[in-house]
Amino acid sequence: MSKKTNNSDTYDYVIVGSGFGGSVSALRLSEKGYKVLVIEKGRWYKNEDDFPKTSWDLRKYLWLPSLGWKGLMKISQFAHVGILSGIGVGGGSLVYASTLPIPNDKFYNSGSWKNLANWKEELTPYYDLAYKMLGAKKVDYEGEADKVWKTLVKDLGKEAKYERTKVGVFMGEPGTEVDDPYFDGEGPRRKGCIYCASCSIGCRHNAKNSLDKNYLYLAQNLGCEIMADSLVTAVNPLDKNGASGYEITYRNTYSRIGKRKKVRANGVIFSGGVLGTVELLLEMKHKNILPKLSKRLGMFIRTNSESLLTVTNLNGTKSFTDGVQIGSIIHTDENTHIEPNTLGTGNGFARIITFPILAFGKNLPIRIWQHFIEFAKAPIDFFKAFLVNDFGRHTIVLLFMQTLEGTMSFKKKTFGRGMKSVLGKGEKPKAFIPFAKEIAHKIEHIIDGKAGQQVLQTVFGSASTAHILGGCCMGETSDEGVIDRDNKVFGYHNMYVFDGSMISSNPGVNPSLSITAIAEHGMSKIPFKKDSIEQKMTGSNDLSNEKFSRHIN
Repeated sequence: MSKKTNNSDTYDYVIVGSGFGGSVSALRLSEKGYKVLVIEKGRWYKNEDDFPKTSWDLRKYLWLPSLGWKGLMKISQFAHVGILSGIGVGGGSLVYASTLPIPNDKFYNSGSWKNLANWKEELTPYYDLAYKMLGAKKVDYEGEADKVWKTLVKDLGKEAKYERTKVGVFMGEPGTEVDDPYFDGEGPRRKGCIYCASCSIGCRHNAKNSLDKNYLYLAQNLGCEIMADSLVTAVNPLDKNGASGYEITYRNTYSRIGKRKKVRANGVIFSGGVLGTVELLLEMKHKNILPKLSKRLGMFIRTNSESLLTVTNLNGTKSFTDGVQIGSIIHTDENTHIEPNTLGTGNGFARIITFPILAFGKNLPIRIWQHFIEFAKAPIDFFKAFLVNDFGRHTIVLLFMQTLEGTMSFKKKTFGRGMKSVLGKGEKPKAFIPFAKEIAHKIEHIIDGKAGQQVLQTVFGSASTAHILGGCCMGETSDEGVIDRDNKVFGYHNMYVFDGSMISSNPGVNPSLSITAIAEHGMSKIPFKKDSIEQKMTGSNDLSNEKFSRHIN
């Protein structure tokens, strides 16, 4: 915590969660003169030793508080989807691959938000702003996985569709610490990337531009308070629609029997991601704390139409431990994008949730039969892949994404806390995409490898994703969405949603940049605090971020 917070404190805004949307909100509101508190349920990773050195350091890597594991990676399994997500101050930026692509035009012209604005035109300046704030730069280092992708595009005849990614990583002199290179000295000191390919376990080398190095750091400099290890359990309006403010109840994340504490705020911003925001809002709607929430709450959950497959080199001659985690991307058609993910040396935990066989059958008996057939075809390769020394070093994770729609819903569990996934009438997220299997087999030949998939995907036939989206989508009215085009929650005063749950169509690419840009857009609509220094200096109460932020030009 940046300074002690007591129960009598009242804030202009309390932000629940510190991911991309919450971090943008923290800085922009602080710049506009508001008193802001960010409440984050995860840890604060301030020092190199706070991060896991490998994914086998389960206590620091995985989020399982019931076992005393307070790590930065959460694995959630629902009936229809398995989800990887980040936990801690900085949210998903702690574990994401720092890849920052802009979606194609289909993203802006589909879903429940498509008629609310000319989104491509309106968001373009905010994508530029997000690029600047996140320190996006095209990767110029070519790792072994990137060389594999170059070979793949030649095999596909798609050389023109190959690109190096833009990533939020400081690419200075490797390992050399320098003064803040981004914000005229107002940011923290940084070190150049050493290209260890281990971005997904948190960057302990101070090179990744995670949110604690930009938005949150700058917000703190302006007085924003950040409270880690604290779980919000309720947000109660002080009147029917929150016009008089809100009372926010929270507790220590790791102790259910600990004392509940409360703060008050004039406004509330939900930024806990789909798994945090949607679950909390569903609980409060169920308890009649926020009865005016839209009936669309929890609907139109999207997985980015992803497939996550692995290919492991069998003879130990290929090592994928250099570069950034994702340095290349192929756009095979207007709907399909493929990226290579590296795991890095020693990061072989994924081995225990991966089976080196692809089984794409419609039900479990068929998939079990396919496993038997595939094993019988190449039993030696199966054991080589299963027992390979240093799985992380010799494995590429194939991230296959599409802009094709597929949705489901999250609903409150019938008994107890938590959510369950349910299917609607529309196209459901696909667990098995034939083209992804075809690409995996091509990579097998390129690296002399064996393809595999997550065990839970085999057992449950569920989709898997690191980019869960939706549940608080935009709409013209509360009959069509949970929030309006400026991210205001229908039915409540000064209540907003800024996180992945606001994404209202399928981007088909890594969504972090889009979440950041949309949050910047929404923040630009919130006026300066009345009588703030900035408002007095400008004589205006309705300036866009481009005009007031010291970090734009």
